[in-house]
Amino acid sequence: MRNLSAHDLVRYGMHAVFSLLLVFNFACEDDDHDDHDHHEGHTDADGFVLEDESGTEVYREFEGAVDGSISLNVGDTLELSVHFLDHDGEEIEHEEEGDEDHEGGLSISENNESIAKVEAEDHEEDGADHDHDHDHEEHGMAIHVIGVSSGSTSFKLQLMHEGHADYTSTNNVPVVVN
Repeated sequence: MRNLSAHDLVRYGMHAVFSLLLVFNFACEDDDHDDHDHHEGHTDADGFVLEDESGTEVYREFEGAVDGSISLNVGDTLELSVHFLDHDGEEIEHEEEGDEDHEGGLSISENNESIAKVEAEDHEEDGADHDHDHDHEEHGMAIHVIGVSSGSTSFKLQLMHEGHADYTSTNNVPVVVN
């Protein structure tokens, strides 16, 4: 067995440290960059649109800029479809395959339920196929806003996927109940 010189030990140690840094760097790079770009089922959204039942846009958030608000009367229920937007401001089409693998949906928070209740509803395929007059809602998502008492509130919208948010609204969505 050969005795290693101090020079050999330093050289082997440097190779080991460099190799570990390379492995660690590539492992972290994969985790950081692939989470929302390439993993199946994740949505890389830069905004969203809320549309009423007639398809009219009532609220839009894109890259932090907002336009519109929600207004309704006490006792009214407003159903709004939710469409997420890509980096070009275009609607992200949801693929039907893999939907059974999608554990999540919409999450609503930070609203005052004594003024308006905001509930998330997933439009999953349930065998009933009688809502085809809304061509975007076949396998989309929706929220229900219910006017409880006069006043103003707002809510945060999140698109959830397997226990974490793929998208969180930058601004709270304003709601006025008359």
